[in-house]
Amino acid sequence: MTKEAVIVATARTPIGRAYRGAFNDTDAPTLGGHVIAEAVRRAGIEPAEVDDVIMGCAMQQGTSGYNIGRTAAVAAGLPSSVSGMSIDRQCASGMMAICTAAKSVLPPSRSSMTTCPL
Repeated sequence: MTKEAVIVATARTPIGRAYRGAFNDTDAPTLGGHVIAEAVRRAGIEPAEVDDVIMGCAMQQGTSGYNIGRTAAVAAGLPSSVSGMSIDRQCASGMMAICTAAKSVLPPSRSSMTTCPL
């Protein structure tokens, strides 16, 4: 059986104004939790079907500084059995999260990062 990396749904946090605007007082896990819950809903899967949450987040600090991948997964209502990780790669955190997720399901012969252009 060949495993393939597929994107079943996408969602992202809104872009807002720093220190002002509608999301100013929303903590990072809550905001990320909405995004994860929406991606699960769009994919049409049960939360328990999620194996891992890999979230890109540059300059992790404040409420995003405690492994935002995991805390957002909990905020999204995913089961405690779902693990989470955060990736901080300045200017490419989201892309690196996608590449890391793909690498985790591709067979060893295809898992080179050279096959995932940044």
